[in-house]
Amino acid sequence: MSITKKATALGVGLGLVALPALTACGSSDDGGSGGGSRTVTLVSHNSWAVSKDVLAGFEKQSGYKVRVLKDGDAGQAVNKAILTKDNPQGDVFFGVDNTLLSRTLDNGLFQSYEAKGSDLVLPEFRVDQDKHRVTPVDTGDVCVNYDKAYFSERKLDPPTSFGDLVKPAYKNLLVTENASTSSPGLGFLLGTAAKYGDDGWPDYWKKLKANGVKVVDGWEQAYNEEFSGSAGGKKAKGDRPLVVSYASSPPAEVIYADPRPSTAPTGVVDGTCFRQVEYAGLLGNAGNPEGGKALIDFLLTKTFQDDMPLNMFVYPVRKDAEVPKEFTEYGPPAKNPETMDPAKVAAHRDDWVKSWTSLVLR
Repeated sequence: MSITKKATALGVGLGLVALPALTACGSSDDGGSGGGSRTVTLVSHNSWAVSKDVLAGFEKQSGYKVRVLKDGDAGQAVNKAILTKDNPQGDVFFGVDNTLLSRTLDNGLFQSYEAKGSDLVLPEFRVDQDKHRVTPVDTGDVCVNYDKAYFSERKLDPPTSFGDLVKPAYKNLLVTENASTSSPGLGFLLGTAAKYGDDGWPDYWKKLKANGVKVVDGWEQAYNEEFSGSAGGKKAKGDRPLVVSYASSPPAEVIYADPRPSTAPTGVVDGTCFRQVEYAGLLGNAGNPEGGKALIDFLLTKTFQDDMPLNMFVYPVRKDAEVPKEFTEYGPPAKNPETMDPAKVAAHRDDWVKSWTSLVLR
């Protein structure tokens, strides 16, 4: 999703040592891109993360060595995967979300595979049930986050809705990501389209632009450099107290702080949330399809699903997975997030992004 919200980027932003690259080198038969029989290659966005012992357990049990290639933000990674689909970089792609899903399916990026454990995925996250080209892995909410200290010091109530963001009180306070290059940026655009409709969202963005919204390329820049509420943003002297991020960002600010604060320094504007779901798929021309299938199965195991929240700051999709108490306390999912039918996203996304670019960036 990925934004993003993940521990790798947050760790860097909080001044910590970045999580190690999750790359295990195969033997001499690994076949360049990981297509050898004992190496399986996962292609993902930069926010992929898993605990070392959990990954090692899969490698020991399956006999496959996992090689991970990270290709930027979700939008960039998807575009590159499509461009290289005839000669893919790996076997499995992880990180396409519901805002970009149709692009991958229309371009024939994935081959059919019904993962073991698919019956344990919560029904609301299942898609493409007739062909099983993608497997749901995680979910999260794209939401505006706010810097609690900023609003408290100025005795200004934080915004509570999309509508509040265009009010004079919040002029020049919001930073968001480019909808054409960033997954959370696109999610925020779709959230406004879901809220205001096909005809109403452009007028909303005209007002938002007039109210001083700042647009940057990706989540890491927005959250860790521009946003005054994050640890990274404080170090970078960010001056925007509102940022498009995730409902799960506040728990990360608590978990990675030393010492841990008793409350999260950032909050979520619940009335600005758009629900995302991330998927994995077996690449159509995978060099090691059997290894790819085993890896996708692993992503749905309870072990991985339980491990995932505190590594990638997303919610599991498996019905019996455990959610950490830090999430329920500091980053519960939005109560009534905006959603959009994938077919509608597919029909309008590209035109909306073009219109958004003309309205906001020119």
